[in-house]
Amino acid sequence: MVRQIALLLPLIFAVGTAMAEDDQPFSNWFNDPFFQVRDGVAACPVPLGPLLPLSQRNAEAHYRVERGTSCWLEGKCDKANAYLYDAPIGEAIRQRFSQSPQFHDSSLWITVQRKFVMVQGCAQEADVGAQIEALINTVPDVERVILQLVSSPQEKPPYLLAPTPPKVPNVTE
Repeated sequence: MVRQIALLLPLIFAVGTAMAEDDQPFSNWFNDPFFQVRDGVAACPVPLGPLLPLSQRNAEAHYRVERGTSCWLEGKCDKANAYLYDAPIGEAIRQRFSQSPQFHDSSLWITVQRKFVMVQGCAQEADVGAQIEALINTVPDVERVILQLVSSPQEKPPYLLAPTPPKVPNVTE
């Protein structure tokens, strides 16, 4: 009996750890710009964006230090860390969308990390991706635009979903 319990302890621990992670709150631990710029498609799935559980925060912090400083070490950034560009890039993108009459029949969320801009959501027009990318590429210091869009909220999105709809700043209001 004692041996059977001893054999089950690792399984019990693993299940308990998995349950504890599921109960952890997700947060934008590194304050990455994450906001909605369009809300024209009802029921469009909300992306996870930069939200992480506490259990992944430290591993991500280590990874971010390596990725962020490599930009400066390679001579590609004037600032010491590529993540230092993200807040100004995010503000410039908000401004571009607030001044643009385009894409109002879309629901779009923006995440900025390390000069990369992720656009996630629903865009009903098939050719809208190239137009969104062109608008974002007018922002200084944007290194890459990554589009992850679906044409309907019924489609399976190519991005991870928020565990529950988080309060994401919406610049369309």
